[in-house]
Amino acid sequence: MATSKEERAQILKMVSEEKISAEEGARLLSAIASHGGPERPARMNEALRGRWLRVRVLDMVTGKPKVNFSLPMGLVNVGLRLGAQFVPELADIDLDEFMSAIDEGTRGKILEVEDPEDGERVEIFIE
Repeated sequence: MATSKEERAQILKMVSEEKISAEEGARLLSAIASHGGPERPARMNEALRGRWLRVRVLDMVTGKPKVNFSLPMGLVNVGLRLGAQFVPELADIDLDEFMSAIDEGTRGKILEVEDPEDGERVEIFIE
């Protein structure tokens, strides 16, 4: 699993590449600082190494992406909770189910939510 230093570098890189906003980057950096507690079990560390959580928001009319960003799996808890703040439909999703899928090594699309009112589709992948 990536160290806090590596995670911070990845967040800063995502901000510089405009994959996430500076405000989102600051929130992620803050979350890393506040979650410096005990390490995850070794089995989970191994399952997360080299894997990414990708979130894509598509315009349902044009099919073009409005948002497309990836987070290292080491930040998945933070990323999912952050995503739930921006996409109210995600607030009703059982995040523990996601964590179980991640522990089991699941890859590919794990969630798709459509918002016909705003004409958006949110897709979440584990890569």
